[in-house]
Amino acid sequence: MRSWPWTLLFHALFLQLAAYIVRPAAAYRALELGLEPAFLGLIAASFAVVPLLVAALVGRATDRGREAPVLVSGALMMVAAALGLFLWSSSLALLLFWNVVLGLGHLLSVIGQQSRVARGDPAKLDSAFGLYTFAGSAGQVAGPMFIVAFGGGRLVPDTQALFGACAASSILMLILTAGLVRSRPAFPPADSSAPANFRQAISRAGPDARRQLLGAMLVSMMVLGAVDLIAVYLPALGVERGIPAAAVGLLLALRAVATMASRLFLGVMVRSIGRAELIAVSTALSALTVGVLAVPLPVPAMGAVLVLAGVALGIGQPLTMTVISLASPPGTRGTWLALRLSANRFGQSAIPAAVGLVAAATGVGGVFGAAAGGLALVAGMSWWQLRRRNG
Repeated sequence: MRSWPWTLLFHALFLQLAAYIVRPAAAYRALELGLEPAFLGLIAASFAVVPLLVAALVGRATDRGREAPVLVSGALMMVAAALGLFLWSSSLALLLFWNVVLGLGHLLSVIGQQSRVARGDPAKLDSAFGLYTFAGSAGQVAGPMFIVAFGGGRLVPDTQALFGACAASSILMLILTAGLVRSRPAFPPADSSAPANFRQAISRAGPDARRQLLGAMLVSMMVLGAVDLIAVYLPALGVERGIPAAAVGLLLALRAVATMASRLFLGVMVRSIGRAELIAVSTALSALTVGVLAVPLPVPAMGAVLVLAGVALGIGQPLTMTVISLASPPGTRGTWLALRLSANRFGQSAIPAAVGLVAAATGVGGVFGAAAGGLALVAGMSWWQLRRRNG
């Protein structure tokens, strides 16, 4: 591989490391402040609200070759949010504000990264996105380990130390961004076939392509929503069931390690099973395993369930990126990838807010049951679409 993919892979690693330190840390900080678990959904949703509104505009910018300013802006926002959480996070309002900034910085960074990966060899996109998301998963593994380090046997870890670790990771990502944008081959000139406006970009896709694109976006939204709920609500489940913070951190890390493992072999699995079939089966397995978390289990059993959930949830995200990269018309790939992220952020806004009401009524375990129901519905729709296509 050339030098730039390694810079990009480490950039993805530190981005996800920062995000997956903050997501559970913000939940623990909210519990420290005496907030009810129902408010955790609001904190999770704040990460996604603004990105939901601006993702398509950012995607249009990358279609026109503007990945560099997108990546720089994203890294600066990540650093600002991490420092803000470290220095000023003593109220719900401040937690919400800094999560909004963090979410926007994360979105800009992810769109810049994915647009670059999508410009690779179409025949190798499954493996390329698998490697890219593998690097992100490495950050998701490392993030919960900081909870282990700063949690010990306590129910609530040292959140100040966690926010400090997030700031360090964000600064490292900013340094890598400087090297990434100086690598001119990573950012070819704007695509001359890019449509003049957003409406033209959407209308270029024919009916069949649009069905594939929208189906991939729906799967991606539910899968990422489930991953987010695990990151945000597993700490609350640990507090509710008396599970130490260190054990919760290990459980979150197990889920991420399993996700990493699943992404190493995506190319082989796609060739053996088929891309659409693999998406449908992995989403169904995700529904089953996430649903089991609603049941009171000993910690070792929870670990086994989260390993299976990690494998299943890890497959959907990179494959939906490949579907969108291949099905989108020329000059619109960045726009459609950004629309996928808009769908993800909608899920990250609406799903936590909805399940927060479930948590208030049934306890934290009900959150996982509700998420499993959504995943099962999407799995059924994916299987129906697959059978219709094979006709």
